[in-house]
Amino acid sequence: MVMIVGNLHQMRECFAVQARSGDFPSPALLVDFALLVDSFKDPSVSSELGSTFSVWTIFLHPSLPAMSDPITLNVGGKLYTTSLATLTSFPDSMLGAMFSGKMPTKRDSQGNCFIDRDGKVFRYILNFLRTSHLDLPEDFQEMGLLRREADFYQVQPLIEALQEKEVELSKAEKNAMLNITLNQRVQTVHFTVREAPQIYSLSSSSMEVFNANIFSTSCLFLKLLGSKLFYCSNGNLSSITSHLQDPNHLTLDWVANVEGLPEEEYTKQNLKRLWVVPANKQINSFQVFVEEVLKIALSDGFCIDSSHPHAVDFMNNKIIRLIRYR
Repeated sequence: MVMIVGNLHQMRECFAVQARSGDFPSPALLVDFALLVDSFKDPSVSSELGSTFSVWTIFLHPSLPAMSDPITLNVGGKLYTTSLATLTSFPDSMLGAMFSGKMPTKRDSQGNCFIDRDGKVFRYILNFLRTSHLDLPEDFQEMGLLRREADFYQVQPLIEALQEKEVELSKAEKNAMLNITLNQRVQTVHFTVREAPQIYSLSSSSMEVFNANIFSTSCLFLKLLGSKLFYCSNGNLSSITSHLQDPNHLTLDWVANVEGLPEEEYTKQNLKRLWVVPANKQINSFQVFVEEVLKIALSDGFCIDSSHPHAVDFMNNKIIRLIRYR
């Protein structure tokens, strides 16, 4: 019995050390602790240690019967009260990982779970976890911030709901204009090729460099466009939405594939390629770029302006102007 009590207190002290460092014990360790508590029948000890166990299981172990117990979160200084069942309603999300014990979770000085993110818009994320429905006020003005927070928490159904909401808002806008000016040049790129161990040769090749300056009176359409186009850099795809510094202007710079250029050289020389999703198609020419932009714009209610540009400019892919009437 003395050994069991010693083990219990030793495990509780281990929990306390982890708590002070901001970490949580693993679910396996919690189960071991639970078995020891259940096997020890002295109420004066098991009650004290059992309360320690219950505090941790509320936060960490979704398979134990504490799913409906209240949990207080500190998100960027704003407090929210919810349940473990709500926080783990989407197991593949970051929140699902945090509150199933797969990721360490920090605590504030009051013992609340702490997340260093925007506290104001978290209410919309939490409500989505509760209802699986996106509810936003009619005058909501922080769609970009909410989209970034949803991306951080990786609640995929919420990300998809936000994309649908932006399409809906874009279609609800009235008259709009879209103007795209395209430029293209050829540039020589120099790179080294490894022919054998310790043997390198210098090579060069011509590459096509593209530039597109896009202006639209509909900032929501530009966000829609940004959700379809992605830069390929360092082997990863990143949405061009993050490059929207002005809500009405977007500048794109990218290159076509260069024959013989090793993949690591694209990263080393900061050469970005452009992809369109969900088609997963790389854009290696202005013709493909124009086709994809037209598909997106026409589906959003735009049509080609018959008075501008000049037919020669349009056919040469230099200028595209589209308009939308509501």
